[in-house]
Amino acid sequence: MLIRQAVPDASSVLNRSALFDLAGQEGVESRLIKQAAKGWRLSHGPFNRRQLPSLKTPAWTLLVQGVDLHCAAAQALLQQFRFVPEARLDDLMVSYASDQGGVGPHFDSYDVFLLQLHGRRRWRIGRLQNPELQANVPLKILAHFEFEQEWILEPGDMLYLPPRWAHDGQAIGECMTASIGFRSASKAEFAREVLKRSLDALEDEAFDLASPQDMALYRDPFQRATATPGAIPVQMQDFARAAVAEFLADANGLHCSLGEWLSEPKPSVWFEEGGAIRKNLALSLDARSRMLYDRSHIYINGESYRAAGSDARLLRCLADQRRLTAPQVQKLSDEAWDLVKDWARAGWLLQGQTVMPGDEP
Repeated sequence: MLIRQAVPDASSVLNRSALFDLAGQEGVESRLIKQAAKGWRLSHGPFNRRQLPSLKTPAWTLLVQGVDLHCAAAQALLQQFRFVPEARLDDLMVSYASDQGGVGPHFDSYDVFLLQLHGRRRWRIGRLQNPELQANVPLKILAHFEFEQEWILEPGDMLYLPPRWAHDGQAIGECMTASIGFRSASKAEFAREVLKRSLDALEDEAFDLASPQDMALYRDPFQRATATPGAIPVQMQDFARAAVAEFLADANGLHCSLGEWLSEPKPSVWFEEGGAIRKNLALSLDARSRMLYDRSHIYINGESYRAAGSDARLLRCLADQRRLTAPQVQKLSDEAWDLVKDWARAGWLLQGQTVMPGDEP
């Protein structure tokens, strides 16, 4: 879907100088892609300004991930896409490209909105006919790309692409593009991450608190002497299958593991220790915090907490709105307030308005 002037003031989100500054910071994921006669070259940041090619050099691209974690305007832009559940939201990447710059024809395994911030970019898209990639290239570039449609995007224009749609963007002059990505994990990834967390939780439970059923040991009082000791007994297979079935039947535990996984910040995200907060002032989530909930739990930054009643409603409001007003904060119970204070000390919450890393106090 192509939406002309989807965000008319898109050019105010970020300028080239600010993006280059971000690319030079430790803890900010950045990549530099160059296309030349000898082929593609990929480098990983951080990059100081001297390491970047001249603006007059054609066909190079700088990509900076997670710009929403470091720029208040980018964070505000990302909030406009919260009509999609937060559990799907990934991050906002911004790319700068000199004339003719791009990353080659490729496809993504997730939903993406491509918003033009500055300059112009030509997009060519088509259904993925052949996923074969070019060999001996440091990027995932399609070996066979046939486009079906073509557009030139101006600042404020936005293109939405579902997963596995082939596309190729090339700068017309220098340009900047924001890419808002959404998670589209496979069944295998969901199963791996949820089961991994569930098993970790099972191992962490105290041995003496386990139920008698959990402690049931495999026994075979009716096992006869056998002449085929290498054969696995059928009753042992049945015992194992029943154990796994009982484990998977714990829907609450699986839901909890899912929430913890979906709310886990990326490995590059870190928090600075916070200070004391007051109950008569508004609270905001730090831009780096991920907060979700379901019917029984609140999830924040990979941790889960049981919540019910008025406290649950208030904390769900915090997850949805990313802030609580002073009157709402005052309604928190003593137990919930103690929890919120712990989150503030961990740097997950801030007093007052949302503050971005590096902003002036």
